[in-house]
Amino acid sequence: MVLWNQGVKYGWTLPFDIRLARVPSPSSVVKRIADLAVGGYLNDPYSATLWKHMYASLVRVFSGFGLAAVIGVPLGVLMGRSKVASSMLEPTLNLIRPIPVTAWVPLTLIMIGIGDRSTIFLVFLAALFPIILNTVTAVEQVPERLLEASAMLGTSRAKALWKVVFPAALPGIIGGLRVAIGLAWALLVVGEMTGITVGLGAMITEAKEVSKTDLIVAGMFIIGILGFLSDRLIVWIVKIVAHRRPVLPASK
Repeated sequence: MVLWNQGVKYGWTLPFDIRLARVPSPSSVVKRIADLAVGGYLNDPYSATLWKHMYASLVRVFSGFGLAAVIGVPLGVLMGRSKVASSMLEPTLNLIRPIPVTAWVPLTLIMIGIGDRSTIFLVFLAALFPIILNTVTAVEQVPERLLEASAMLGTSRAKALWKVVFPAALPGIIGGLRVAIGLAWALLVVGEMTGITVGLGAMITEAKEVSKTDLIVAGMFIIGILGFLSDRLIVWIVKIVAHRRPVLPASK
């Protein structure tokens, strides 16, 4: 924070020609965040608008991420346990996965149009593949001796997926979910730059057009905080889901 303030004050130029003289000072960013939250400091059109932007963005992120988790985790478990399913689905997934989500934006706008649904779809795409890949890898690493032991105890193959495979693969699944929620927030901004008027990404886009750098940096900080809290929330929810179930430590 001190280096940031000094860099702005004295106009430092960093590598890659980063000119800190054009960056807002820490105090102006803090003032902007306070004004966004409660108003009364800057009294411009953005005053006290934080909550509506946050709500819109949170709905889009968790709608897309939730859909990706609901589809991605079961699909990853299936691919990890079934060679037939893996051989059928893996080529298609590996064909689609390298395509940048940003490349989907023009097609998404044509297919779905401007609005929440297109943004949620882009978030869904960003989150889906890390969830599937991490789940597949985690399931494939579950020791066969655990399944053999459960079979000897009379556990059916279907029940073993929930009682044995899922808890043993949980550390890897959590890793995929955490990567996915970070990508979801990153792609949210791209999705909200496509004509949407309410949302943190939309706010940043509008701030760029009117050259309000303090608002841009404030929006970035808010997204970072929400991303961190989202990550903590996911870990907490998974711990509740896995309550009283044996969980193997992640493989080193």
